[in-house]
Amino acid sequence: ALEGDAADAYGAADDDTLVAVPGTQSALQVLPLLIPARRVAILGFTYGEHARVWSAAGAEIVTVSEPEALADADVGIVVNPNNPDGRLIDPARLAAVARRLSDAGGWLIVDEAFADVMEPGASLIPARPHGAIVLRSFGKAWGLAGVRLGFVIAEPDLVAAIRAMLGPWAVSGPAIAAGRSAFADPDWLTAARTRLEADALRLDGLLSGAGFAIAGGTPLFRLGSHPRAASRFQTLGRQGILVRAFSGLSGRLRFGLPADETGWERLAGAFKKL
Repeated sequence: ALEGDAADAYGAADDDTLVAVPGTQSALQVLPLLIPARRVAILGFTYGEHARVWSAAGAEIVTVSEPEALADADVGIVVNPNNPDGRLIDPARLAAVARRLSDAGGWLIVDEAFADVMEPGASLIPARPHGAIVLRSFGKAWGLAGVRLGFVIAEPDLVAAIRAMLGPWAVSGPAIAAGRSAFADPDWLTAARTRLEADALRLDGLLSGAGFAIAGGTPLFRLGSHPRAASRFQTLGRQGILVRAFSGLSGRLRFGLPADETGWERLAGAFKKL
């Protein structure tokens, strides 16, 4: 029932093209075991776990700067919208890349972990071509990361293989209940998008006032650029403000949205101490 709800919410073609997983990280771990690939191209800079799991499976990892270059590999990977800069690739453009990969026997993996907070037209799922695998994360938009729930949308035979590899009872009862309740209330998500967009603008104002240039983001997080980002990271951390730094992206920090007014005041106070 949960998978049917998710298929309807995401615009998946059929229920047999979607499988629920205990967080999309579990899907990342399984896919290299099911898809043989010697060369994996990743549209960078992006979430580092994709490179790690395919490298551990023995694949050569290549980072590319344009989506079309993904078609030269056995598997192409794009995070859309991207983490951490929010880069968004048009679904039609990704569909064309997926078809090129599929014609050569390859796959395109599109990680839509943050797509729930974007407008529905940003997703590849409704027009997903053969050879495209889409990952969706449930917890981020709904504020329930610890519930460990995600979905894979792909060809029925691959979906069946993922289901078999994960085994029975992979998704917990509380996660199923939370997911069904959430998908039954699309108005909540619409209202949350509006609130998050306003909060993102508010965070941009605080970051700009603290000397950061806005380098991108989504309604759930902002990427700030600062020549002294490393020291800002340490200073904020000592005040209990935890932000994300990136070893391959110096000079930039990713900020999440404060949860409530007290959090906003804490962040503003920490910025003043900078």
